[in-house]
Amino acid sequence: MSGRLARLAPLVRRAAAANTPHRFYHSATSAGGLLRSDAGLRLLNQRPWPLGSYALHNVPAVRSISFVRILPKIVTKFASLGAVAGGAVIAGASYIQYQAGQAGGYVLDIFNRTTDRATNIAGTLYEGASQTLDQTRRGWLKTKEEFDYPDWMKAILFPEETSGGSGGGSGPEGNPKQSGPSAGTAAAGATTAAAFGYDSKDEEDSSSEERIARDEQMMMLTKKMIEIRSLLQTVGQSETLTLPSIVVIGSQSSGKSSVLEAIVGHEFLPKGSNMVTRRPIELTLVNTPEARAEYGEFPALGLGKITDFSQIQRTLTDLNLAVPVEACVSDDPIQLRIYSPNVPDLSLIDLPGYIQVTGRDQPAELKEKIRELCEKYIRSPNIILAISAADVDLANSTALRASRKVDPRGERTIGVITKMDLVDAERGASLLNDQKYALRLGYVGVVCRVPQATGTGKLFNRGNGSITSAITKNEAAYFSSHAEFGSGSNLDVGTHNLRKKLMYVLESTMASSLKTTSEAIQRELAEATYEFKVQYNDRPLSAESYLAESLDAFKHSFKGFTEQFGRPEVRAIVKHEIDQQVLNLLAQRYWNRPFDDLSQPLPDPDPLSSLPKADLDNPIWQIKLDSSSTSLTKLGIGRLATSVVANALQTHIDQLTLSSRFATHPFARQAITEASTTILRDLSYDISDELEICIKPYKYRIEVEDHEWAKGRENVTNTLKEELKVCESAAKNVESQIGGRKKAKDVMAFIDRVRDGKVVLEGDGIGGAGGFSSALLHKGREAVFLRDRVDILKMRIMAVKSKQCANKTNKYYCPEVFLDAVADKLTTTADLFLDAELLSKFYYLFPRELDTRLGRGLSQTEIERFAREDPKIRRHLDVVRRKELLEHVLKEMEALRQLEAREKRFSSRTTPSNEREKRGGKGWSLF
Repeated sequence: MSGRLARLAPLVRRAAAANTPHRFYHSATSAGGLLRSDAGLRLLNQRPWPLGSYALHNVPAVRSISFVRILPKIVTKFASLGAVAGGAVIAGASYIQYQAGQAGGYVLDIFNRTTDRATNIAGTLYEGASQTLDQTRRGWLKTKEEFDYPDWMKAILFPEETSGGSGGGSGPEGNPKQSGPSAGTAAAGATTAAAFGYDSKDEEDSSSEERIARDEQMMMLTKKMIEIRSLLQTVGQSETLTLPSIVVIGSQSSGKSSVLEAIVGHEFLPKGSNMVTRRPIELTLVNTPEARAEYGEFPALGLGKITDFSQIQRTLTDLNLAVPVEACVSDDPIQLRIYSPNVPDLSLIDLPGYIQVTGRDQPAELKEKIRELCEKYIRSPNIILAISAADVDLANSTALRASRKVDPRGERTIGVITKMDLVDAERGASLLNDQKYALRLGYVGVVCRVPQATGTGKLFNRGNGSITSAITKNEAAYFSSHAEFGSGSNLDVGTHNLRKKLMYVLESTMASSLKTTSEAIQRELAEATYEFKVQYNDRPLSAESYLAESLDAFKHSFKGFTEQFGRPEVRAIVKHEIDQQVLNLLAQRYWNRPFDDLSQPLPDPDPLSSLPKADLDNPIWQIKLDSSSTSLTKLGIGRLATSVVANALQTHIDQLTLSSRFATHPFARQAITEASTTILRDLSYDISDELEICIKPYKYRIEVEDHEWAKGRENVTNTLKEELKVCESAAKNVESQIGGRKKAKDVMAFIDRVRDGKVVLEGDGIGGAGGFSSALLHKGREAVFLRDRVDILKMRIMAVKSKQCANKTNKYYCPEVFLDAVADKLTTTADLFLDAELLSKFYYLFPRELDTRLGRGLSQTEIERFAREDPKIRRHLDVVRRKELLEHVLKEMEALRQLEAREKRFSSRTTPSNEREKRGGKGWSLF
């Protein structure tokens, strides 16, 4: 409703000024449809105003008004509508009173024909009182000196005066504060005036208010078209899918940067003596009526909002100086957006300035590269803003010479003459009226130099403040002091006129390109739709949905893994690891021969072959078994079992990752690996200690039952057989490395003679011996070791299968069976504890950690990066995104067409055709 009231306010003022109630009613109802709302219908059903108040609008100007006659009916109105409604009625009466002095001599006829219409006006004024209160009070203040208001009415109409100006409604200057919707309307108008450079006193004039309202509509159109241009830049790099911008060209000394800074109101462009502008700067100005702060953004850098314009200047300088000197210039643009309530909506491109002579420290091809870069950007349909200094003849203007090549008729070139104060006024006026180098859009003269502070001799304090006010005052002082630039000269001078011209020309040029662009968008959309249907079967896809589907599929496969990996699998893993430790203990204490080198073999006092017939009174075999079982229980089973199970879980997670969609996504694989390793590491610390406590009783006493002995006998037999197979396979591998069985037998026979003392080997065979090299002797030792181990394993398998090992009382004769039974007890305790603690906790925490790392914890940028790691998905996303963007742009263009139609109707009623032509605008249509 507030927006409709804001649109209604200018129409109310124009209709009131026309002194025709019928036109007033028609304009108000057709503009916003306010009287068709519920609030309007309720007001229409109320009682009409008293006849005395109608008479106020129609009495001749020679009659004076008597408040005594209308006082009773006003009091009646107060009783029916309350204090607020009564105030609105008095406001309407006072407004009509002001119009009474302007009425004609046809009182009775108008009175009879407008009685019903005035009732509708009252309802409209009541509904829109909050929006137009500020304008109405302004009219009252102009006429309050002509009438003697009673004190009670002054208290209602002018509460600021009756309160002495000390209440909370006064601002710092003693003026009333605006609040509510009226304050928003006033702020919007003030922002428009600031964006176009209007003086505040111009707002008092009704024609200026109409211009501001028209410029507001035009700013809205331009803002929409700039938004569409930004969208088209994200769609693709096609030259047909773009809208024109204003390209600023000029020599390095022409004042190009000063013009742009005067438009923005801040010094933000890089400055220096060694050509600091080496890249195009795509500058987008965005008018923000509701905001007070001014700030800039670099979309490609992600630096956020920068309110310090000196920091923007430093950033631009660094980005430009990043281009190497030998590369001269770069066509990679710098994107900068500036948001401010004091700038118009414009799309500008600042290019490096033309040079005439190449310096010694500059590449020889610099001049040519700058020319090529500028020619690339000033092609049609872009608008050319040719900057020329007033103290240089237009015939020598580099900017005009370059624009004439691509725009020979001067149809899309705006000439800007800077430094107008450096030449005499007659010379400056002749430059603006130049016909030899005529431009259809004309010339604008400006003085963008920031003036010195009065009486101080110092420059205006720039800081981070706006320089617009200082430049505007300086231009106004200069141009108003010379008659050549007066109102009758029909010359465009001043930065504020340049702003308006740029707005109108950009709007017109963009609009003329919209039809061609719309057709190109429709063709691109048809191609994207066809590709989307044929290649992807109309399957919608986004980065978020792809990530969610991939994560759900992975969690589903993980759930299947949890159902297959349980306590039996944990037992098998732990048992296998402990069996390997049992084999190591057997090898250390029973199987290995006690010799240190080949030259000095040590005798074996108690060979393993004598164990089946050994005398138990000999304590050596008891000591060996007891020390072996103690070593096994004190091995650190808690840490060992926890680590092997955790490693097994991590291995399975890696396998699941490689078989899922995440296989082609390094970022996701790393996140999954980090999630699993973090959980397993945190759990392992406590679980290993707790498991070690559980197996502590076995460190002091171990009792083996008959069924455990039988089971251990069977298990160790299988374990020894598997170890035998491994040793035989390794022996064959060593034989092949030596060079065959025959050569391996020769080397092994030589080593056996050395071990038996039949051959003395000097230096442990480092230099070779017996006709064999040192490497061959080393492989021969490995072959002998494996041969002996195979013989021992075969012997122990036969011993375990013998009747002697069938009874647990013979544990000293069968250490393998006893140690396997101990290992089985340790395994049972470990798998039970690990299943309850490690597996259950990991299965619970891991999916939730995935949701955090690959779901809620990811930013939009990270999700987009993840999806685009897969080339197929990246192509699918590009097609979907392109199709959606094209559809969105078409919708925006349709909304722009409707907005343009309203603006065209409004402009045709309020702006003469010659004024529109002067501003650069033409009667145009989007389609």
